[in-house]
Formats: sequence, structure tokens, C-alpha cells
Amino acid sequence: MGVLKNPVLFFLVLIMLSSCAAAPFSRVDGPLGSGDYAGSAALVEKHKKALYRSQDQVLYYLDKGLLTHYAGQYQDSSKLLEDGERAIEAAFTKSVSMEIGSYLVNDTVKEYDGEDYEDIYLNVFNALNYYHRGDIDEAMVEIRRMNNKIRFLASRYGIITSNLQKKALEESAKIPPDPNGGVRFSDSALARYLGLLFYRSTGRYDDARIDRDQLKIAFANAPDVYTHPLPSSINGELEIPEEKARLNVLAFGGLSPVKQEETLRIPISSSNYVKIALPVLIARSSRIKSVELVIDQGPAFELELLEDIEKVSRETFKAKQDVIYLKTMIRATMKGVTSSALDTAASSGDLDGTTSIILSLLSLGNKIFAEASEQADLRISRYFPGKAYIGGINLDPGTYSFTVNYRDASGRSLASFRQENIMIYKDRLNLLEAVCLK
Repeated sequence: MGVLKNPVLFFLVLIMLSSCAAAPFSRVDGPLGSGDYAGSAALVEKHKKALYRSQDQVLYYLDKGLLTHYAGQYQDSSKLLEDGERAIEAAFTKSVSMEIGSYLVNDTVKEYDGEDYEDIYLNVFNALNYYHRGDIDEAMVEIRRMNNKIRFLASRYGIITSNLQKKALEESAKIPPDPNGGVRFSDSALARYLGLLFYRSTGRYDDARIDRDQLKIAFANAPDVYTHPLPSSINGELEIPEEKARLNVLAFGGLSPVKQEETLRIPISSSNYVKIALPVLIARSSRIKSVELVIDQGPAFELELLEDIEKVSRETFKAKQDVIYLKTMIRATMKGVTSSALDTAASSGDLDGTTSIILSLLSLGNKIFAEASEQADLRISRYFPGKAYIGGINLDPGTYSFTVNYRDASGRSLASFRQENIMIYKDRLNLLEAVCLK
């Protein structure tokens, strides 16, 4: 007898698949402490089958795509991030149709379609890939793609929400209104900053001014995301003396959030309740408290926070969280109603003892299945940074050596990014990128 013809076997298989957690990433994370990103990327490839299921291809593309970027393998990173972007689009399209498997068990049986902030920020790193490969035009294409995604973020879940509302009516699931309201993130300061630099480097100063102004507006329009001051170096990006060259520094630090399960039990009758399991974002602490640029035989200055990616991830997660809550309530209600119906039938008194016992056992089995199968989808990429810091300084054109230092609260060095004998050109973008994931 096939699995689909045997409901009990079908449910057991689904539970088993949904509960298969990814193997620990400790082996992959090991080299990160010493900045060996190439080593971590190689370990992702080596242990790919243990770390990622067939439904988790997006995670593989994102994790390895970011690690190869940090390792300076820019062409490989571009291929992985572009594959990841296409996989996100395909998986999201499938999610609009609301596959039946995720109603029977939980969302982990679906293909992972990425968090919104992952889909947004992969374009930042692909833009940097293209910059490092000498292709400013393609870098600007990536920034425009990112801006377009943010623009349509508020309407991204419209079709899914509409379908879920219809399903809720069918199942008599009463869903409370969203307590959080809409997403209050309509522009990225980091995207605008890169757009400003890229446009300036090609002599398109009007476009550069527009992105500089939009960067300032982004801060004003999302006060819950941009709780820190506007970096003081922004205005100087378009005020470079004629005889000077401009060095810009973009330093990433820390790690983006992970997910944790939050479980609630909601009574639906005097003897029955429904369990719902929801994913919540949990910040990963970082020891980084300051980042500075030190130029050999020259000045040193502290970089300023431009974008708190962790806060952006929380804000953009709100819309998806509403969909998850609505879908979870519908699924839990369906399971709970089934148990209640079986309990009512078993105690009706119109059945013989054997039938009543069978119905009671079926009800118990359904409750066990509902309890075991209801799990939050905790999948999320692991290697996006938590924060982006920037700085800029005007220098005489020439060759320089410099160090980016990451420091903890006591001023102790956590990591140093060293560049030696780098030519800083006039009328060209001189962008230094550094990363420390501690």
C-alpha cells in the first residue's frame, strides 16, 4: 500500500520530515572566529547534504553565497546569490497557492522562500561583488533591484493574506486583527549609500544627490529602525575638493538574528485546546562596540553606524509574521475541530461500546498528531551581518596602507582587517570593505 493511500503512514512520514532539524553548524562556524571565510564556505559544501534538506536550497545559496563573498570569491558569490534570488522567487510563487502539506503538518514541509530582509540584502552583497569585479553598471542594477523589492514589500503578502482569509472563513477560524500594523520600512539607507557612491563614481552627480537625500529621508521615515544618528560623513560625500581623492569604508559587524519557537495553547472547548507554534526572531549578541580606520602615518577615526540590519529584519518580518499566525491558527483549528467532533461522537450514547472506544482512540491519536506535528519553521540564513558601519575621508591621491580595527566595550581588539600599498585614485570610487562576524 502506498504512503498516500495510508493516512496514518502519510502523517508519520510528514511528522518525521518536518522534525528533521538541520545538522549542527558548529563545524562550519569554527573557522569564522579567525576570519577564515573560505574555510567555512568549503565546509558548507562538504557537509551540504547534512546541513540542508531538499526544501532548504535557498539557505544553502545564501549561506555559501555570503561566506564566499567575505572570502573574496566574488564571482562564485554572485552565482550563488543569483541562484538564491531565483529560488526565493520560485518558492514564494508556490507559497501563494498554499500547498496542502503545510496545512496537514507545518510550514517546514514547504520549500523555504526566504525572509524579506534576506531577499533584500542579498542584492547589497551582489552589488559589492560586482563592484569588486570592476562592473559598476551591474552593481547599480543590483541596488535598483533592492530598492524595487523594498517598494513592493507592503503588498508582497496581499494575495496570500486574501487566500488565508477565505480559508479562515471556511474553517470558522476567528483571527484577531494585526496588533503591529503595517511594515514601517520603505527605504534602505545602506542601499542609498551604495547608490550614492556608485553614481558619484560615474559622474552622475544629480543621481548621487538624489540618493543622498533619500538616505536622509529613510532615517526620518523609519524611526523605529534608524534609532541612531545620521552618520556625519554623509554630507562630505559630495563635497570632495578638486585635488583630493576620497576613501570610503564599509565595515560589517556581528550576525543577523536566528529564530526561536514560541508555543501557545488556546482553548476551543471545555476539554480541548489547540496548540500553535510560532517563530520569533532572537538577536545574536555581538562583542563589537566600535570600529575604527587607522591610516599608516595618517589619521585614525571611528566609523559610524549606518544600518542596523537586525532591526530591519525585525521590521520586515512583521508582515510575514501575520501570515504565519493566520495560517497556524487555521491549521490548529482544523486539527482541534476534528478532535472535538470525534469526542462528541464517542460520547453520544448512540454507538456500541466498541465503536465508541475506536472513536475515542482516533480522537486521542489526532491530539497526539496535532501536538507532535505543530512546529514553528525556524529556518533562517546564518551569515548575514548584524550591522553596517561607514566612514569617508579625503586624501591626496597616492598609495596607502591602513587597518580597520573592531573593538569590544573595553577597547580591546577583536579583529583587524589590514590592507597594504593600496592606490587611492582621484575621480574613482575607492571603497574598502571589511567584515567581522563576532
